[in-house]
Amino acid sequence: MIKKKYIAALAFVLIAGCKKAPVNVGPTNQYSSSSYPTTITQLQTVLVSCYSDLRDVGLFGFDFLPRMLGQSTHVLNGNPFSFTSEMAANNLTVGDGGAQETWNALYVGVKNCNVTIYSAGVLLKTDPSVDKTAVNLVIGQAYCLRGWYYMQLECLYGEAYMQAGGVNGDKLGVPLYTEVPQSLAATQVARSPVKDVWALIISDEKQAATLLKGQVWPPSTDAARATEWAAKGLLGKAYVYTQDWADAKTTLIDVITNSGKSLMPYSTYHNAFNGANKFNSESLLELYIDPNPQGQYGIYSSATGTNSATIDGLLWPPVTFGGYNGTTPYNGTNNSVQFLGYGGNFFIHDQNILRFGYTLGNYSLVANPKYNAAVGPTYYNQQQVIDPVYQQAALQARTNNTTDPRLYVNALQPRVDSVQFDGIHWALIAKNPIPQTPVVETPLSSIYGWSLRKYSPIDYNISANTTVTSDKWDYYLLRLADVYLLYAEACIGSGDNVNGLEYLNRVKRRAYNFPITTPSVIDYKSLTDVTPAANPVSPDPVLGHNPLYYERWAELFNEGTWWFDVCRWKLGDSEAAYYKTAISIPPLTFNDSKSYVWPIPLSEINSNSKITPADQNPGY
Repeated sequence: MIKKKYIAALAFVLIAGCKKAPVNVGPTNQYSSSSYPTTITQLQTVLVSCYSDLRDVGLFGFDFLPRMLGQSTHVLNGNPFSFTSEMAANNLTVGDGGAQETWNALYVGVKNCNVTIYSAGVLLKTDPSVDKTAVNLVIGQAYCLRGWYYMQLECLYGEAYMQAGGVNGDKLGVPLYTEVPQSLAATQVARSPVKDVWALIISDEKQAATLLKGQVWPPSTDAARATEWAAKGLLGKAYVYTQDWADAKTTLIDVITNSGKSLMPYSTYHNAFNGANKFNSESLLELYIDPNPQGQYGIYSSATGTNSATIDGLLWPPVTFGGYNGTTPYNGTNNSVQFLGYGGNFFIHDQNILRFGYTLGNYSLVANPKYNAAVGPTYYNQQQVIDPVYQQAALQARTNNTTDPRLYVNALQPRVDSVQFDGIHWALIAKNPIPQTPVVETPLSSIYGWSLRKYSPIDYNISANTTVTSDKWDYYLLRLADVYLLYAEACIGSGDNVNGLEYLNRVKRRAYNFPITTPSVIDYKSLTDVTPAANPVSPDPVLGHNPLYYERWAELFNEGTWWFDVCRWKLGDSEAAYYKTAISIPPLTFNDSKSYVWPIPLSEINSNSKITPADQNPGY
């Protein structure tokens, strides 16, 4: 946890001896600015903290996607605990633990970037012969990441998004720290105007792109480093988020045309979120995760020599029939299932299954004609199996593309999909027991109970494995599909509907395994054309006839961007109406005057004299 008094303490220590943070990234080291850094290698060790903070508990390390954004956007449903109930209801309080945790983590990231930029200046002054190109590459990465941290802060805590012509620019944004404070007074900073925050974000990404221009990192050792194209992609996103359509189009088409990146083929894309296909042709900025935390417990390890890891998969794991009690196999019923992580937390919200266009309802069970009574009931010798007629229809929905194929990138279907529960043996997915106990497996059941697949352990048990007690997959901070969709939005915003529609279709064609630049039978014909969300079982009146909205939701599902789109486009009421309920929160509602913005944490108000209760966001 960080407060401004901690930043002040850091400032004083930095002049005589600085402590690297955050502490959960690795061991604490002390160094003096008079002698450190003295080499590029030492400067790189300072830069590391800019990246490692992304794995903080309040960011991708544990809570941000599952307990915060996963709840606020209803990617997930599940048992409420801690601050998740407030997030699911989108009705936060000023003491909300999640909002405070993420605020703290993001400002640690800002601080680490500022320390890196400061340290680069120290090195340039103490050693005029140092390789200035190498120093500038370090500074460029720090600017790129600082722009990312500030974009998250502003989108979550800024009073309003700035719109075309600077509308909302004078509303309250977040406090800006652009250098390491040199006194206690310098740590007390008021909220800046929204326009100033976006100006800094844009400036940071421009500087990063300039300093990183032409740099190609060795893929075997440095693939996770920020590049010119990551910075330009984030710059384009900032322009879209502030409705600067002209600059957005120029910047984003530069990334599309000149970055050397391309959309993955569907076969690669389908398996790019579970540990395979890291740093692929589509990745622009990717958080590297080492799946082996050296026998320790993910991000909570403080042991010397442990690697950085994340453990989001503990909270949203698949549920399978596979497993053993000692040497006895599970019996193949929903009374004997295994969560490949923590049990009883989250599952994919049923309304997402329908929004992707799945219309077959629930299945029934029939006697297994291949059941071997001599073996007895096991997960591989079940007494009852899914109705083969339903199973065939479910498989046809995939092969015929009557359901959006991205459903199967993101979710696992009970009794149709399988996982390797121990990394070796395969077993069918079970219906998630969280929403309905005992589990009902008939067409009359209103509960789908699918498991999450994207960013989820599908070939090991993250809580039971003795060597892999962390996530195996990397997290995408920016990929080319997002850039395509941002470019489409910029085109539409500027009146260029033809190119806007084409880039929406390019993303859709890849998802449906068509050549991305060739018109196809699945193309949208207009910007109000029907989408899978318009299905007759649970038609969505908004996403069902808005390909831009639908494609951003479907393509970037569970990647941490949809909340920003909901807030930019003011979709809170329609989202609450579509999802209807969350466990322990029926019915869902949305407060337009409050819920689009998270509160400035109470701890910040109490420790920063320049921010008073009067400066709090509306409704809090």
